[in-house]
Amino acid sequence: MVKAIFLDRDGVINFDNEGYISDFSKFHFIDDVFDILKKFQDLGYLLFIVTNQSGIGRGFYSESDFLKLNDLMIKEFYENSINISKVYYCPHSPEDGCECRKPKNKLLLECQESFKIDFSLSYFIGDKQSDLDCASSVDMKSFLVKKDCAGELSRVFDEIK
Repeated sequence: MVKAIFLDRDGVINFDNEGYISDFSKFHFIDDVFDILKKFQDLGYLLFIVTNQSGIGRGFYSESDFLKLNDLMIKEFYENSINISKVYYCPHSPEDGCECRKPKNKLLLECQESFKIDFSLSYFIGDKQSDLDCASSVDMKSFLVKKDCAGELSRVFDEIK
């Protein structure tokens, strides 16, 4: 079993002040995200992104648009020596009642099975209560960060290390 850091995307990895983001030109990384994720990685944590993307289900952008943006995001992480093991996403709107939308834990359980994650050694970092509730449902520790705030990941890192 391995340890992991699970991160919400919008508001934790990137600024979430543009509404439904599907264009990489509007995707802006939070200032300290590369440094902090590299530190987590150096401590032996696998890194995962778990994100609700209701903009797909609501028709604001396509799943293909999301995947293109996702590929560019992963490329930026790679160029900064950061390996995101996998991005898990829910493409549904809240009204769809799916099992993969946080705070439900289907995506975490899929990750645990695929990567042999030990939730007791892992953490979820999010900017909404649904992120914390998702982590709680599998007895994982979690941190709530202030949306779009540089320095928040540094604070969390200091608490985890």
